[in-house]
Amino acid sequence: MATILSVSGSPSPTSRTGRLLRHLDRRLAAQGHRVIPFDVRTLPPEALLGADFGHPEIVAARKLFEEADGVVIGTPVYKAAYSGLLKSLLDLLPQYALAGKTVLPLATGGTTAHVLAIDYALRPVLSSMGAAHIVQGWFVLDRHITVAEEDGSVSVDETARASLDRVVDQFARALGSAGRTPAVAA
Repeated sequence: MATILSVSGSPSPTSRTGRLLRHLDRRLAAQGHRVIPFDVRTLPPEALLGADFGHPEIVAARKLFEEADGVVIGTPVYKAAYSGLLKSLLDLLPQYALAGKTVLPLATGGTTAHVLAIDYALRPVLSSMGAAHIVQGWFVLDRHITVAEEDGSVSVDETARASLDRVVDQFARALGSAGRTPAVAA
């Protein structure tokens, strides 16, 4: 199957966005895809803010994008836009870093007033980066994501889960058998 890069653009190590992505990673891995989780917050701040294109960790991040068949981009919504942390990374990638790739944009936020951030803020950037196919994105309200205190596991409220599962499965189908590597569960 395909190699999928699952990118969390949240600056918080305990974010619902990141945990939701890791939850979805397991669903994609169960379908036979090789999933590579990537938290942008783990990159050196000085390299991101200083636009250090040659920093070894920025170079390694670019390589992850190059090798992926598909990319899941997850971000919390702040002030009706995707996170500045995600923007910093996208600015350091080559202009056509998403060329030939299938992309699933996902966002989380506290109010439905931010639902348009996917289509009006994130999708145009992904398109300008050459994404071959941007599947229907999805917005999940923070209150629909529950994180267990004991182990950090995530559950998604039933009202949101069916729709979220549908867009993740649509993304997986769009990838088809385009993967270059054998299926390996993450």
